[in-house]
Amino acid sequence: MNDRIVITGMGTVNPLGLSVDESWKNAIEGKSGVGPITLFDASKLEVHIACEVKQFNPSNYMSARDVRRRDRFEQLAIAAVKEAHHQAGLQAGFYQPERVGVYIASAIGGIQTTNDGVLALNEHGHKKLSPLLIPMLMINGASGMISIEYGYRGPSLTVVSACASGSDAIGMGWQMLRAGIVDMAVVGAAEATITAIGIATFDRVGALSRHTNGYTETPKPFDLHRDGLVMGEGAAVLILEREERAISRGAHVIAEIAGHASSSDAYHVTAPREDGSGGAQAMLQSLRAAKIDPSEVDYINAHGTATKLNDVIETRAIKTVFGTHSYDVAISSTKSMTGHMMGATGALETIFCALAIKNSVIPPTINYRTPDPECDLDFVPNDAREQEVKVAINNAFGFGGHNAVLVIREYL
Repeated sequence: MNDRIVITGMGTVNPLGLSVDESWKNAIEGKSGVGPITLFDASKLEVHIACEVKQFNPSNYMSARDVRRRDRFEQLAIAAVKEAHHQAGLQAGFYQPERVGVYIASAIGGIQTTNDGVLALNEHGHKKLSPLLIPMLMINGASGMISIEYGYRGPSLTVVSACASGSDAIGMGWQMLRAGIVDMAVVGAAEATITAIGIATFDRVGALSRHTNGYTETPKPFDLHRDGLVMGEGAAVLILEREERAISRGAHVIAEIAGHASSSDAYHVTAPREDGSGGAQAMLQSLRAAKIDPSEVDYINAHGTATKLNDVIETRAIKTVFGTHSYDVAISSTKSMTGHMMGATGALETIFCALAIKNSVIPPTINYRTPDPECDLDFVPNDAREQEVKVAINNAFGFGGHNAVLVIREYL
């Protein structure tokens, strides 16, 4: 069986735009998605900035009834999947519903719905709780609703591996297709954590930038003066198919998912192993799965959170895997523009990798001003770079020691 797995459709809503084209244009132009928090009153917190999805109107994607019955992360997922389906040019009846899988990840799920439910319970008692509370807060809500909306009856699963979730969901779809369990996979992730509880708790961990004046100058991945990540939100969805089925229906192939691997640091709940061995293991295993030598990699979309520990350790991991080629491969952190979309970040960054291959342009790491001697690689500072990209990898590392790496290859 031909086990090449290709991308035929992509969709996204994120801090850089409400479509793939808009998001890519802004990423290449080095636009910042950072702005003052507007989704709630943040005046009592010490963090007042985030990367929100701007001008998002869920009514453009679903009925008013469904808007009321879906948490924001589910709304974002539905918006992204609609664009992905449209781009893929899917026709009804080509795939048997039982042969289509849905794998939509989220690290947090309906956190605002959970918070609102707890407040309602404490203030008004259990009889005032909405019967829709569970379907709105459950992390598998996006996968379930997409399956229902499109009538897909194959496996509908949700991957939860912190900030590696989106990449692992794509990897799960890739594995299911290669195993012949499904013929098409709807993969990706959605996250909506810009809430009072979300911002406050990540700030208490010490992960967030408190840069308020000149806020578009943060986050600063790999920069000596980086001071933390900026919370982001959004959704990104890809349509994956086996090559022969995609070609038989006349689909336009964007790129190929060539490899995926996951690993665990088995070390600390928030800090990665100091030698970067967990991330290095995932990178090596993903390249082996793709049958690609590290020297063939042209571009790495880094995890690049702009936290002091993560950036240094990811740099060490890259050096472990790529050796002297570490200094030749182009590396960028698009989180410098989108913020950290938690579980959804890896899915969006996979789209950016596919577009870098398709367009021979590498998005920049913005806000990079002062090199860190411990982060001494080519981080494509501040301006996009025209360069041929045949092989790209995306790193996604998360709390709990989760590591996920995807290999994206030019489709020939």
